[in-house]
Amino acid sequence: MIMSLNLFQIITLAVLGCLLMTTIAAMVRRWVTRREGVVWSLVWLVAGVAIVWPAAIGVVAGLLGIGRGADLLIYCAVVVMMCGFMMVYVRLRHLRRDMTVLVRELAIRDAHTNLEPAASETAKDFSP
Repeated sequence: MIMSLNLFQIITLAVLGCLLMTTIAAMVRRWVTRREGVVWSLVWLVAGVAIVWPAAIGVVAGLLGIGRGADLLIYCAVVVMMCGFMMVYVRLRHLRRDMTVLVRELAIRDAHTNLEPAASETAKDFSP
């Protein structure tokens, strides 16, 4: 079965192919965890299937009780964005906590190192 793809599908598939290769390279170089790499690879592959066979989304939407495939895409996009926002929020909270701990430890360390020389200098000032 030979399919004819329009220009949008060709360009989008090329971009998705580049994203898939970048994700695989990031997994090999251990820039992302294996789980993250697999999830992103699945996202790119599902997007490619949706671009090549748009009617498949309508079939899946019908199986899920959703009227149109476009509605399914919007619902999925909203859920994915909410998950992404939550992940960014949690990561930001962890970074803030880590920064607070680090600043606190540095302040305590600096206070201890600055007290010792200051105490000996003060003793020299008051010595006869």
